[in-house]
Amino acid sequence: MTSSEEDHFRIFFLPFMAPGHMIPTMDMARLFATRGIKSTIVTTPANTAFFTETIQLHSPNPGLEIDLLTMQFPYEAAGLPEGCENADSLNSPEMFYRFFKAIDLLQHPFENLLEKFQPDCLIADHFVHWANSVAGKFGIPCLIFHGSSYFSQCITNNLLRYEPYKNLSSDSDTFVVPGDFPDEIKFTKSELSPYDKKEGPEFLIELMDKVEDATRASYGVIMNSFYELESGYADYYEKVMGFKHWHIAPFSLHFDEGDNIEADHRGKKASIDVNECKRWLDEKQDDSVLYVCLGSMSNVSDDQLHEIAIALEALGQNFILVVIVRREDTKEWVPQGFETRGLIIRGWAPQPMILNHRGVGGFVTHCGWNSILEGVVAGVPMVTWPHHAEQFYNEKLVTNVLKIGIQVGATKWVPRVGEHDILISNKQILNAMSRLLIGEEAQDMRRRAREFKKMARKAISQGGSSWSHLNALVKELKAHKR
Repeated sequence: MTSSEEDHFRIFFLPFMAPGHMIPTMDMARLFATRGIKSTIVTTPANTAFFTETIQLHSPNPGLEIDLLTMQFPYEAAGLPEGCENADSLNSPEMFYRFFKAIDLLQHPFENLLEKFQPDCLIADHFVHWANSVAGKFGIPCLIFHGSSYFSQCITNNLLRYEPYKNLSSDSDTFVVPGDFPDEIKFTKSELSPYDKKEGPEFLIELMDKVEDATRASYGVIMNSFYELESGYADYYEKVMGFKHWHIAPFSLHFDEGDNIEADHRGKKASIDVNECKRWLDEKQDDSVLYVCLGSMSNVSDDQLHEIAIALEALGQNFILVVIVRREDTKEWVPQGFETRGLIIRGWAPQPMILNHRGVGGFVTHCGWNSILEGVVAGVPMVTWPHHAEQFYNEKLVTNVLKIGIQVGATKWVPRVGEHDILISNKQILNAMSRLLIGEEAQDMRRRAREFKKMARKAISQGGSSWSHLNALVKELKAHKR
């Protein structure tokens, strides 16, 4: 292959259309662009704004080639309202079914784009199960992007393989996940996702089976993790489960030097002025602020918000509370005088900037993998409050394996829409928050969290584990080019 051919290597990135999947896709596109690859993100019209600001900020840099292509979203054919092109806007189980139907209908227009532009490689979200077969038609490798941890992938694999929950007398009974894991991992049946119990809607079980088959048939898997964080589970994923894989995260740290995009221009536009938020934090003492954010897709009731507010009042610490605006009136859950000591952000928060500020000493999180990685990168210990997806598995990694978190006491997996969590009392919340911030246990967690922060930075530095995996992958893909 000539040098000129290498310079024109192009990768298509095909994300699943939800914030937690689109953010790391944007990060990956930027990351591969730093290695001289032309990165093209393929999305739909209503999702373009999510990517464009970051791309425009890079446009003056001639060394980074990132662009967007769009496909019309088949909302009408799938039975969805116009403009409903992101999982963030779905509000019923039926809409989820129709949304995945729409994703399947994108296959043909995507094939047209491949035929027209002829990229050299495709990196697709694991939920786009048809991507690998489409790439095969055009003779290009397809890499599957898993935006979750090695740990959660290993847990799911062994739950499906061994079914250790089948003979339990109740959903609250504890069992140990079988397998030669580095740690003893315990769950209750109520903490498991329906798919991992072979339950739930038939379409979801069929979808996840297709995802598994496509992942195994693909060229390999890109993991949103770094080796030092979960080395035993990365090894298990490769040696026992048999996957070819590359870990290239944390993405954000690759752009850390002199690049403030990670804080200010990642994902949706922040619902608060970033400089105003920073000024508020600058006035606070080191490790004195508790940051509470339960995710952009969690269905938190007003009653639960009220319990959180009571706990924060009793804690007596400065706080930042992020509330996703899905309701017109929030006055009922806000105690009188509540906002005098804290900052309430109604909408999207500049989370990386907040977590990396010296004033933040703890993070109450829903255990979405992006949020956990951001907490690890910032060296901040966590209160874990999982809701759905693989979040209960991520919780076990944070609290039982890494030992940088305290469980708030959530005990039941709940769907993204249609059902609220079991109410966690203000006493439970206060207990977890206090343990996270105060005393010897808190100091030990903070020390361990800062050790993982150092490991994360080392992983992306020259010669580090993620740096080496990224370079090896780029070299292999270029050698594979026809």
